[in-house]
Amino acid sequence: MSDRVPTFRIATIPGDGVGREVVDAGRAVLDEAARLTGGAFALDWQELPWGSAYYGETGRMMPEDGLEVLKGFDAVYFGAVGWPGVPDHVSLWGLRLAICQGFDQWANVRPVRFHPGVTSPLRKADDTELDWVVVRENSEGEYAGLGGRNLSARTGGEVAVQSSLFTEVGCERIMRFAFDLARTRTTKKVTSVTKSNAQQYGMVLWDDVFRRVAGDYPDVETESVLVDAMAARFVLSPENLSVVVASNLNADILSDLGSALAGSLGLAASANLNPERRYPSMFEPVHGSAPDIAGTGVANPIGAILSGALMLDHLGQPAAAEAVRTAVDAVTASGTLPRDLGGTATTADVTAATVAALGETLSSSRPEEVHAAR
Repeated sequence: MSDRVPTFRIATIPGDGVGREVVDAGRAVLDEAARLTGGAFALDWQELPWGSAYYGETGRMMPEDGLEVLKGFDAVYFGAVGWPGVPDHVSLWGLRLAICQGFDQWANVRPVRFHPGVTSPLRKADDTELDWVVVRENSEGEYAGLGGRNLSARTGGEVAVQSSLFTEVGCERIMRFAFDLARTRTTKKVTSVTKSNAQQYGMVLWDDVFRRVAGDYPDVETESVLVDAMAARFVLSPENLSVVVASNLNADILSDLGSALAGSLGLAASANLNPERRYPSMFEPVHGSAPDIAGTGVANPIGAILSGALMLDHLGQPAAAEAVRTAVDAVTASGTLPRDLGGTATTADVTAATVAALGETLSSSRPEEVHAAR
C-alpha cells in the first residue's frame, strides 16, 4: 500500500467583491488543516481570474472552454459573483449557474448552524439546540432558465414568460439524497416544502414523488409543508426540523432565512454537489459579493471557511472538516466576531483566530482520528 500523500487539485474562483478576501481566508485555514494533519492530505490550488472584471475585458464571465478547464480538478472553491455595471442575470448565468448546470451539480446542501457566542434574533436559540440542513434541488425547478420576452416593440405591452421545470427524475434524486442524509443524523426526519395548492402541475408532481420515495425509507419520519407555512416554521418551531428538502427557488429563500436566524448570511456555507462524481463539485459561501464593503477588510470569512469544511468532507477528510468546524465555534465562543455579528474583528482577525484554534483542536486529537479518512 502506497504512503503517498493524497493531493487534491482545487480550482479557486474568487470572483467579485469580497470573494477574494473570503477565499484567501478559507485557503489559509484549509492549508493549516492539511499541514496539521501530518500528511493525511495536501491541497494544490490553482486560481482562475473569472468574474465581472474578466467580463469587462472579454465580454464573458468565463472563457468558452471554462468547463473543460475545470474538469481536471477535484473540486471548485468559489468566492462570489456580482458587481455594479454587470446585470445580475449576466453575472449569475455566465459563471455560477453555468458551472452548476454544466456539471449537473444537482444537490445543493446548506447547513443552518447556530454558533456559540453569536446572538440569534430567535429567543428560542438561547436555550434550545437548533441544527438543520436545507437540501436544495439545484438543476431545474424555478431556475431552469426556460422562457423568454416578446412583443418588446409594443409600448407597455411586452410579455415575459418564465417557466419552471419539474421532472420525475430530478425530484426523485434530490429526495433520495435528502432521505439518505437524514439517515446519518440524530433526528431522522425529512420535511418536504411544497406549494401544490397553487402550483397544480410541477409541485403536485413533487408531492407525488415525495410520497413514493418516502415509502422506501420507513425508518425516516416525513412531513409535507406549504412554503409559506414553512417560513413561519423556521421562526416559530425550528427545533422540529432536521433535513428540509425543497425546490430550487423555495430552498434558496428558506436557507437564507435560516442563516439570518442563526445570526448572519455571512455564516452560511453551501456545497453544490454532483453526487455521482462525474464532474467536480463546487463549494461557496452564500453571502454574495457585497460591493459596499469590498476591499475594506471587514468581510465575514466564516461562510467561506465552513464551505471549505464541506469540501473536505466531500474529499474524504471528515476528521479535518470537523476540526475546522470546531475551530470556528471556538472563535465565535471567544468573542472574536466580525462586524456583521456585532463585533469589531476584521477578516484577518477572524482568519488568524481560526488558524490558531485549529492548531489547538488538531493537536489535541489522537493520530488515528486525524488519519481516519486517509
